[in-house]
Amino acid sequence: MPPSHELTLPAVALPQVTASHSPTSRIQTLPLTLGLLVLAGVALQRSADGWRPVLLWAIGLVLGLALYHASFGFASAYRRMIVARDMRGVQAQLLLLALTTTLFAPLLAQGELWGQSVGGAWAPVSVSVAVGAFLFGVGMQVAGGCGSGTLYTAGGGSLRMVVVLLAACAGSFWASLHMGWWQALPSHEAVVLADVLGWKTALGLQLTALAVLAGLLRVWARPVAAPVAASDRPSSLNRPVLPNWRAWLRGPWPVMAAAVVLALGNLATLVTAGHPWSITWGFTLWGAKAAQALGWQAASSGFWQGDFQSGALAGGVLQDTTSLMDLGIMLGAGLAATLAGRFAPAWNFPWRSLLAAVLGGLLLGYGSRIAYGCNIGAFVSGVASGSLHGWLWLAAALPGTWLGIHLRRRFGMTE
Repeated sequence: MPPSHELTLPAVALPQVTASHSPTSRIQTLPLTLGLLVLAGVALQRSADGWRPVLLWAIGLVLGLALYHASFGFASAYRRMIVARDMRGVQAQLLLLALTTTLFAPLLAQGELWGQSVGGAWAPVSVSVAVGAFLFGVGMQVAGGCGSGTLYTAGGGSLRMVVVLLAACAGSFWASLHMGWWQALPSHEAVVLADVLGWKTALGLQLTALAVLAGLLRVWARPVAAPVAASDRPSSLNRPVLPNWRAWLRGPWPVMAAAVVLALGNLATLVTAGHPWSITWGFTLWGAKAAQALGWQAASSGFWQGDFQSGALAGGVLQDTTSLMDLGIMLGAGLAATLAGRFAPAWNFPWRSLLAAVLGGLLLGYGSRIAYGCNIGAFVSGVASGSLHGWLWLAAALPGTWLGIHLRRRFGMTE
């Protein structure tokens, strides 16, 4: 976005999203103990099905810890890029993409590891992806969080983001009822660069594209203003101030370090589950289960007659890989918040912010379903899998982000 389109917004942080860690905050023993009990209980329950579900649960916990301690968000990073030309958050995303792409490429080319078949996040290049990503871009700015951001902030104690999560589940389920219509629109089957160019050439091409983007962002970036007090900065931009292991448990983390952890977590997900990290399928399933409890009949929807969808709907929530990891992310973020002494749920936001939470959640939920994923499942995992739809997702989400930033002012929300 050219500089002439910048917005000048007062610096007012949303609750629970960018508050900084304090090394002197006391660990909150009671919620930490309850969280550890949930951790152990789920691990014990899922161990009956072998080691893979337990490992996926643990991966989700680590991802939640990293997301929370680094305040690793896509919505806020894009907003700072457009409004203030602050590229630090987006540069961390480029590092995440480069590392994940590099780790994925040889494994996806091989097709299996240790007897586990692996497949990428491949989806059609379609109108539905473009429209869905645009809606998601608008929604994540109005809501104040992306797919992963909604999970870790809700898990970290933000009641407003719990509202966003509920609305996202409703929106994602709503979109599932329309999937037949969306899939009938112009579409091209998945374009996987490794299949077209060979995996080594495809890897080189993608890394070159990411390097070019990093260079352009560096040129466009506005010089960072004079340093401000650590208590006034987003925690993701602070370096740990506690020694050794205590810093990693209590935070904050450097955002670049979190990018490395997230890339390794995505690799671990691919190896363990056979597919990359995803987020919003869990939202769709949770919405469908809630609708079913209220009397909705799955037989009325063609989408829910598919083998995978009907099987997930018939099974328990913890039996679904994405749901298990989503809940693990929320618990990991909650544990991180208690370790940092910041777990303090409070209903202290104005009605316009609540309305934005509902509207934004509906948009990001609906958009993610018809786009075959969110910032994680469609963008990060899609690009890392060499699927062209991941790049289309980004190209469509950025204009939506720009519009969403403008709409935030209508709800009294500022950067």
